[in-house]
Amino acid sequence: MGRLGVDLYPLQTGVGLDRVESFGRFLGGSAANVAVAAARLGRRTALVSRTGADPFGTYLRRELKGFGVDDRWVTDVEQYQTPVTFCALFPPDDFPLTFYRRPKAPDLEIHPHELDLDAIRAARVFWATGTGLSAEPSRTATLEALRARSGREVTVLDLDWRPMFWTDPAAARPYYRQALRHATVAVGNLDECEVATGEREPYAAARALLASDGGQGLRLAVVKQGPAGVLALAADGTCAEVPPLPVDVVNGLGAGDAFGGALVDGLLAGRDLEEVLRRANAAGAIVAGRLACSSAMPYAAEIAEALATGTGTLPEAGAHRGDTPGSGTAPGSGGTPPEIG
Repeated sequence: MGRLGVDLYPLQTGVGLDRVESFGRFLGGSAANVAVAAARLGRRTALVSRTGADPFGTYLRRELKGFGVDDRWVTDVEQYQTPVTFCALFPPDDFPLTFYRRPKAPDLEIHPHELDLDAIRAARVFWATGTGLSAEPSRTATLEALRARSGREVTVLDLDWRPMFWTDPAAARPYYRQALRHATVAVGNLDECEVATGEREPYAAARALLASDGGQGLRLAVVKQGPAGVLALAADGTCAEVPPLPVDVVNGLGAGDAFGGALVDGLLAGRDLEEVLRRANAAGAIVAGRLACSSAMPYAAEIAEALATGTGTLPEAGAHRGDTPGSGTAPGSGGTPPEIG
């Protein structure tokens, strides 16, 4: 549940947007990308979001279906246009974003009364984002959806901090705390953890996340450390930390979403925590070595290859819609309830 929009990535590297001559168009938005990433790994996924009633909205719903993501809970908003995001590419670590989400993005117009709470409860995993907490009515809807997940096994809050969506980091922390009370898994990078908890040191941030819900149900804190790898700390004391997988970076923006899709795939599969992180790290590295986000999400065979060869720099195996090489498939929605919503 969360952001959905059009990503426009330059086909030239190392130049500012004022000098870019051509762009590639892709489905984007963190929640949408996570859904695509999980679908690539064979999971049944669905997205709760909204678009404008415009050609870009039509494009996004078509792309979701092509990637095997159920779009039945993606609806139109007449008064707002589908958002567009531009990125400049300065590898290996500078990818400035320019968001066109004014006066408001449709994905922040999700109303509580429109939620299919039965479907949200039935999903084996529910993934919500911090961006959804940044404005009403999406804030109330996100919290309502999380409350509906009470007692469910895997309910993920992706901290997803974007400073341009908030007036002040301090304003965000109370809403993060409310959301964390209903989550079982929290995921964020160091900046996001600092906004949510006030802590930046990885172990302190993980402990603060686990304590932030008052011991009500948060079972796992995942702290992404960029070039330093990733740390996961469980409420039972289990801890895993894995280094990053080397990669020739092209565009680092989709790496966290690929990580998220592989993370939930690993949790659903019941893998050992360290193995979950290794596979998720590999997925992120693969996408960082490619231009796009959604269409670059790896299949299971590619993750296995990256782990076997020790690098995330892989050729893309097939085009994006309909081609499913390797063991990871993206089944259509059909009438089957999604595993991940």
